[in-house]
Amino acid sequence: MRRKPSNDAGTSRRGFLAGAAGIAGATATMASAPNASAAAAPAEAFYGQHQAGIITPAQRHVYLAAFDLTAGKRDEVAALMRAWTAAAARLTAGQGLAGDDDPQNPAHDTGEVLGLGPARLTITFGFGPGLFIKDGQDRYGLASRRPDALIDLPRFNGDQLVAERTGGDLAVQACADDAQVAFHAVRQLARLADGVAQLRWAQPGFVAGYAPGQTTRNLMGFKDGTMNPKTTDPKLMDQFVWVGDEGGWMRGGSYMVARPIRIALEHWDRMKLGFQEQTMGRHKVSGAAIGKKAEFDPIDLDATDSDGNPVLPENSHVRLGAPALNGGAQILRRSYSYDNGLSFVAERWPPWRQGMEFDAGLLFVCFQRDPRTGFVKIFENMSKFDMMNQFTTHIGGGLFACPPGAPPEGYVGQSLFEA
Repeated sequence: MRRKPSNDAGTSRRGFLAGAAGIAGATATMASAPNASAAAAPAEAFYGQHQAGIITPAQRHVYLAAFDLTAGKRDEVAALMRAWTAAAARLTAGQGLAGDDDPQNPAHDTGEVLGLGPARLTITFGFGPGLFIKDGQDRYGLASRRPDALIDLPRFNGDQLVAERTGGDLAVQACADDAQVAFHAVRQLARLADGVAQLRWAQPGFVAGYAPGQTTRNLMGFKDGTMNPKTTDPKLMDQFVWVGDEGGWMRGGSYMVARPIRIALEHWDRMKLGFQEQTMGRHKVSGAAIGKKAEFDPIDLDATDSDGNPVLPENSHVRLGAPALNGGAQILRRSYSYDNGLSFVAERWPPWRQGMEFDAGLLFVCFQRDPRTGFVKIFENMSKFDMMNQFTTHIGGGLFACPPGAPPEGYVGQSLFEA
C-alpha cells in the first residue's frame, strides 16, 4: 500500500510558523527533564547571559553551517529563531525534538543520536550582513539596526574566496565531543528552516583530545591558540570578547569570524624543521617562542642574536600576531582542523605543482568585541607579510554578529527582532 505524501509543518511557511510555536511550547515544559541517557552525560547550559560555544572549553568536533534566508517577511525570520532556540535547548540537553510522531509522516527527529547523550553540545547562532540588507534591499526592515561593527570584511592579500563557501545570512556553530551529535544538531535545524532558509555552505572540523588546559595542535603540527586571552578572566572577556554598551541590541554578544583556510600540507611537509619553526616563530615540540623555553613564556620582540638580528623573525606568524605590534588587539581563537579528502590543486608557490592533494587545513574561528579592532586589525599586516602565507590560502567564510544569550522564556535574537 502506497503511503499518502505528507503535508506537515515543514512543507509550508504557514505550517512552519505553527510548528515553531509548538516546539517552543514543548521546550518550555520539557527542557528541564532530559531523558535517562542524557542525564548520565555531560551537558552545557544553553540559556544564559551569553551564548555558549564562545568561551566554552573547546569540544572535539564542530559543524559550522551558513544559511541563506528565503523568507519574505520579518515575522518568519523571528519565528525561525524562536524555533531554533527551542530546538537548541532540547538538543544541548541531550533530547530529541519534541512531538507525537505519526508513521504516515516524517519523524520529528531523525534519531541518529539516540542514546549518545548531549556530548557537551553547544549551538551558537550568528547573523550575517545579508539579514540586514542584501543586494541593496532592506528585506526585513532591519537595515537601520545593522551594527556598525558588522562590516563587509575587506579583501585581504592572497584571498581566494569561493562564492559557494563564503557569506550567509545566518550561521550555526554546533560543537560537541561526538561528531555525530554536532552534525545531528545542524541537520535538525536545517529541517526546521525548510521554506524559510536554506544551507549555503558548511564545514566540519575536529581537534585532538588533549587534556583540559592544554593547547591543541593544528595540522602543521604546531600549537594553536597560545596567545589567547584567558577565558577565565571576566575583565579580559569584557575587554576583548563581549560587546559592551556601544553595541545596543548586541550588548553581551560577540562577533565571529569564520574562515576555512586550506593548508598546502604536501608543501609544508617538505620543509626543514628549522624553517618551519622560523615561519611560526615557535619551537614545534614545546610551543615556546623562539628564544624561550616554555609555551607561555612572554615573547620578546626586542631580543637580538650576536649579529644583531631579531631572535624572533620579523615576518614570523607569532611576531606579526603579537598584541604589542597590533595596538594591543586580541581575539579569542576557537579554531578546528578539517579534512575534506582530496581535490585538484595548483600550488601558489614554487615548485607550483598541480595535481591531487589534500583538501585539508584550518577552520579558523575567532570571537571578538569588534572585528575592526580585532581580526581586521591583526590580519591586515599578516596577510601581507606572514611567512606562513606561502602555505595557506583563505578560501571562504564570513563575519557574523552572535547576539547575547537568551533567557528560558526568550529566544536568541529577540533583542533585535522585537525592539
